[in-house]
Amino acid sequence: MKTRRISNVGWSVVVLLLAGAFIWMGCPEKPALVTGEAAQAVYVPPGSYDEFYAFLSGGFSGQVSVYGLPSGRLLKIIPVFAVNAENGYGFSEETKPMLNTSSGFLPWDDSHHTVLSQTNGEADGKWLFINANNTPRVARIDLATFETVEMIEIPNSAGNHASPFTTENSEYIVASTRFGVPIPQADVPISTYKQNFRGTISFIGVDPKNGKMNVAFQIVVPGYNYDLASAGKGPSHGWAFFTSYNTEEAHTLLEVRASRNDKDFIAAVNWKVAEQYLKEGKGKKMAAEYYNNYRDHATRITTSEKRTSVTVLDPNACPGLIYFLPTPKSPHGVDVDPTGEYIAAGGKLAAVIPVHSFSKMLKAIENKEFETTINGIPVLKYEATIAGEVQNPGLGPLHTEFDGKGYAYTSHFISSEVVKWKIGTWEVVDRIPTYYSLGHIMIPGGNTRKPWGKYVVAMNKITKDRYLPTGPELAHAAQLIDITGDRMRLLLDFPTVGEPHYAQAIPAEKIMDKSVQIYKLEENKHPRATKKAEQARVVREGNIVRIYMTAVRSHFTPDNIEGIRIGDKVYFHVTNIEQEWDIPHGFTVKGSQNAELLLMAGETGTLVWEPKKVGVFPFYCTDFCSALHQEMQGYIRVSPAGSTVPLSFSTGKGE
Repeated sequence: MKTRRISNVGWSVVVLLLAGAFIWMGCPEKPALVTGEAAQAVYVPPGSYDEFYAFLSGGFSGQVSVYGLPSGRLLKIIPVFAVNAENGYGFSEETKPMLNTSSGFLPWDDSHHTVLSQTNGEADGKWLFINANNTPRVARIDLATFETVEMIEIPNSAGNHASPFTTENSEYIVASTRFGVPIPQADVPISTYKQNFRGTISFIGVDPKNGKMNVAFQIVVPGYNYDLASAGKGPSHGWAFFTSYNTEEAHTLLEVRASRNDKDFIAAVNWKVAEQYLKEGKGKKMAAEYYNNYRDHATRITTSEKRTSVTVLDPNACPGLIYFLPTPKSPHGVDVDPTGEYIAAGGKLAAVIPVHSFSKMLKAIENKEFETTINGIPVLKYEATIAGEVQNPGLGPLHTEFDGKGYAYTSHFISSEVVKWKIGTWEVVDRIPTYYSLGHIMIPGGNTRKPWGKYVVAMNKITKDRYLPTGPELAHAAQLIDITGDRMRLLLDFPTVGEPHYAQAIPAEKIMDKSVQIYKLEENKHPRATKKAEQARVVREGNIVRIYMTAVRSHFTPDNIEGIRIGDKVYFHVTNIEQEWDIPHGFTVKGSQNAELLLMAGETGTLVWEPKKVGVFPFYCTDFCSALHQEMQGYIRVSPAGSTVPLSFSTGKGE
């Protein structure tokens, strides 16, 4: 009988996994109950505000959840890549186009990374970006309204994972592909992966005035799996860094075949050089179909623009554009410290945390200290760029954040812990267990030049025994850890929405004063807005009926409508004419196949209804708005097709 040998690399993977299983299955001892002192540290008295907004990605929910810190209170769920019946996002005529793609209307995605816009390397509170991993997209959320206002699809991409990390003035947000595919797409055997599959690194320009996005250029790169990214800052501004694994270019059994190389790569991209090559005409236009969807603030209407080409740069024709830094082993995170000098990687299967030096990298490039060249991309020597290695940090290092005080914090998935280490000496100075299987961590501002180094938030994948059981599926968890002292201290557990992969946070004061309270009626540019009850009306256009309606506490105008026939398509154009903060009105009609409308003060929305049965059907307000909320209702009468019942409506006055 033939026996199969396991390589040294294979054994290292097995040992790591077994060690992780032993640690987890041995159930690390639960710490003592959080003390009263810790509870006091997270207590926000009634009527008081949290210190930070924290924005957590929703993973498979496709949404963003907003929490207050330190309380851990859920403040809002922002619908982004998935329809949301609570407020009609993706259902109303005004928001449906936000989910248009080259693959059609897609009401779901897998959202991984939330990233705040920056000015001078600091989070500025203007916009929040988040990626869609499945159908490659990036969305922009306006933090004045906490609404998704733009979405751009990324062409030539599959698995938009290393996204949407921003440069220090949000000149660009970056994105790269998780899955190699034929570019352009083609019918080729999967077995020809190494010959025919490629990846792309995309730079998406952001207009500094209004935030509008465009795919400025793409770089065609080898078909590795590009995982996470971080932009340079300070001296490294003008560069962006991307981890990659599967440098073996395996296309099956990746859990074995994509872990054979001792080192994979960080891709270092000089986007200032890219801009120069574009000016010189080195960019080539490539045919591509993708959509840019944008919601206008004044009309509240989303429009979709189809794009048909993208500019592509080839490293073979653009020397100095991109370099590979070898780094151990299957790296996940790549994180630049606040000074811009150090680039920490998180090798999932590495026994160290490698830290590269930006200045040493530049010197190595100048001295041409290359191991080889791959598709026009020089591979720098590991020893030439490495600043140091954090030894024996833990098992499964993933992601590093910085406190701005000279320390770094790295999450460890297998050993379920946060490890604190000192920049420069690379020594581990503290560690704290998490519960359990820790993914990413977040320090407010921890990816910027000026972190607010007060807390670490740990986002865990498993929560066995942490909360009340809820059947086979348990809540995912976040844990709030105090990092103001020499030793880290657990303060709070709180359950989260979806599967949070990544988070960012910002002091509340940077957003609160910018918060929009109402949409001014005089600035409402919706073409079918009804700004006064006296303007309410019902209009027939063949088999299309348009109802121009107002909503105010506690009445719809019109409230009784007759003359609708089977076969009609009815558009309810409803305007909330309130002008007071936090007075939304809802609207729905019996038998509606859409979600409700939830209309903020001064906003117009449209619900489409196609009656299927003869009868009289109520409509009503779905959001409690006053003591007479239950009385806020009306009726719509539906007659048979061909009926001669005249079209009429009642305003409720004089009756």
